[in-house]
Amino acid sequence: MMNKDDAIFVAGHTGLIGSAMVRNLQDAGFENLILKSHAELDLTDALLVDKFFDKYSPKYVVLAAGRVGGIIENQNFPADFMNANLAIQLNVLKAAHRSGVRKLLLFASSCMYPRECPQPMAETALLSGHPEPISLAYAISKLAGMQMCMAYNQQYGEQRFIPVIPNSAFGPNDNFDPESGHVLSSLIRRFHDAIQNDVKVLTLWGSGKPRREFIYTDDIAGACISLLSGDTDSIKLPLNIGTGVDFSIRELAEAIAKVTGYSGEIQWDLNKPDGAPRKLLDSSLIRSFGWKPAVNFEEGLRSTYHWYLENVFITGKCS
Repeated sequence: MMNKDDAIFVAGHTGLIGSAMVRNLQDAGFENLILKSHAELDLTDALLVDKFFDKYSPKYVVLAAGRVGGIIENQNFPADFMNANLAIQLNVLKAAHRSGVRKLLLFASSCMYPRECPQPMAETALLSGHPEPISLAYAISKLAGMQMCMAYNQQYGEQRFIPVIPNSAFGPNDNFDPESGHVLSSLIRRFHDAIQNDVKVLTLWGSGKPRREFIYTDDIAGACISLLSGDTDSIKLPLNIGTGVDFSIRELAEAIAKVTGYSGEIQWDLNKPDGAPRKLLDSSLIRSFGWKPAVNFEEGLRSTYHWYLENVFITGKCS
């Protein structure tokens, strides 16, 4: 059981999921959070990571740091994705084990599942087929991190490293760049820009038919805090974290158009890739732990767009 004064290292605290973990940990009364920017601590440097753990001796670790991106980024920089994520996971897990961390939570990815996979995707389907080729490098790096957690648990007889698989996360502090962001945040930016530039016809990638499950980051954080503070010794790993509801990309675009107020026409570029046809997680295991999502999709979408307006567009970060 976590104590309120236990030292908790949140790696990647400025990112989408990491910032949600910080907000929710603070709201729950955990004040001894160790937060380091990339400039302060390069997690790909094993020597720096070892020195950090020796100095701060965190009791709990939330590993939300890593190289992430959308379709274009995955296509253009596969080696960078693998190098960064493998190095971060290897360094942090090794140092956490050596320093006696009580529990570490690692964020894996739903892109690890086979491209063609029975829906909803249960954890037992992992490694039963090939992941989507576009994101293969990232998927392999996250599979390695997940398996590394389970290998430590197996070899040393303690279930201290907990890999979780959230589906497509969204919320405050997302990356809204159309070139490097994920689909939901990228579409928010594109629809907003279309309104600002009076674009009457907005063309989007693919057919709009693939289906995706989206989960608000505060719901992910709530699930993870429960796992960190609860008894996870007998839980089968890894654990999916999803809402159980998915939407087509076309439905997503229409919902974002409504939230942003875009009234123009939406067209689809069939020459662009779709990605995996569907990614819906079976989250029955995490639900059996007592967790369930609290934020519905429409509420989370409105909140995310409001955050974008207040923190990206109005502040001048949006060009």
